[in-house]
Amino acid sequence: MVSIEQVRLLESRVIKAIAYVDQVNEENALLKSKLGDCQKRVEELEVLIQRFREDQGKIEEGIISALNRLNKFEDDMGGGSSGAKAEVHAPPHRPAAPVTQSAAPPEEKQADFEAPLETEFDDEPAAEEQEEEKESFPDLGIF
Repeated sequence: MVSIEQVRLLESRVIKAIAYVDQVNEENALLKSKLGDCQKRVEELEVLIQRFREDQGKIEEGIISALNRLNKFEDDMGGGSSGAKAEVHAPPHRPAAPVTQSAAPPEEKQADFEAPLETEFDDEPAAEEQEEEKESFPDLGIF
């Protein structure tokens, strides 16, 4: 036969179990919410990383173009000591890491991260500028 004490003990244990399950459910909901926030942040950062990689490629192209123009300028000035200079080439392209989220963030967030990149150069400086440069920088024979 079951005594009243056993029933009360069972009832208190059931109450404790229910309270524990409720606590665990609340913690689970909180963790799911944090996980969702973290996943959104990861997606935003992946978009930023992709943009930085693209910008890095444009910067490298601009630097290489400037170096090639400098080499051409040195050759035109007659400063080449051993004939033709080697042309600077871009390093091999490394594939970008895959971005798991293909959708871009809202337009208002994109504007925060975009900065104009000006890499355009004139193909040839004006004749007057070339003369001024020759007068300002005489051939010192160091190139």
